Amino acid sequence: MPVRPSTFSIVARDPETDAVGVAVQSKFVGVGAVVPFASADAGAVATQSYANVAYGPDGLDLLREGHDAADVVERLTEGDDEAPSRQVGVVGADGSVAAFTGEECHDHAGDLQGEQYTVQGNILENAETLTAMAEAFEGADGGLPERLIAALHAGNEAGGDKRGEQAAALYVAKPEGGYDGRNDRWVDVRVDDHEAPIDELERVFKLYDVTLLEREAPEDTRELTGETAAAVSAALADLGFLDEEAGDEATGDEAAASDGPASFGEAERDALETFRGMNNFENHPAPVLEDALARGWADAEGEGEDRLVDAVWHGLSRLERV
Repeated sequence: MPVRPSTFSIVARDPETDAVGVAVQSKFVGVGAVVPFASADAGAVATQSYANVAYGPDGLDLLREGHDAADVVERLTEGDDEAPSRQVGVVGADGSVAAFTGEECHDHAGDLQGEQYTVQGNILENAETLTAMAEAFEGADGGLPERLIAALHAGNEAGGDKRGEQAAALYVAKPEGGYDGRNDRWVDVRVDDHEAPIDELERVFKLYDVTLLEREAPEDTRELTGETAAAVSAALADLGFLDEEAGDEATGDEAAASDGPASFGEAERDALETFRGMNNFENHPAPVLEDALARGWADAEGEGEDRLVDAVWHGLSRLERV
């Protein structure tokens, strides 16, 4: 019998955006290639614990035919001789939810449902892993991707996999949510092998979000000034986007007196524009990017480019995705 990866996942729907998705963590390399399936016109499926990957496409087909999640789970498992070793969670585009945990899944194994979501796991440290995931998802701020990641963090912190961590994935489908609106693959991020896969998944998601996802235009924008302008300028200089001497000349005596630029001048904005182009942040005009840095720098983590990207993400988070 193939190895049964210790896995916990959440499958959920956002009724406000009609997005459906799966987030998963496992002590199993490339778990994103096995567990999550989603389609905006059908729903989402997570198949795990001696996973039957046919449950994904077959389950989505059944949802499209009009079956609710409970009926889908029953149809998937009733004709499967290995069902006692399987685990599956399903959320329909209609908001219906259901899950199945076979009696031969290794302890702790179980599932828990709430309004338009289901969490499930096997080879877990404890039942609290699932409870923590549910509570975190219900209480988290942000859109569906942020809430799914919050559930993974909470499950891991409550106990998580007995065998440890290795891979994680986030897959969310939304009508016309894909690149240039030409498919429904809104968020598709994977970490295949990492010592802290959920942390890495969140980092990559933020970069993905800033690069590929659209936000509404802000009603007003701020300019970078003072200590934040100095810090952003130093980061751009360290990355080679800004000539520090040119930056000093552009900001003048006031900059020298404060040991850094007091405002964000022409040289700094040229450097930010170069940074924007190099990182494919064309979704966000330069003034919006500067505004995001001004608002998000204090909350950002990391150093160098990681700090810049995290600051942009925090600054953009006040704006609704479109």
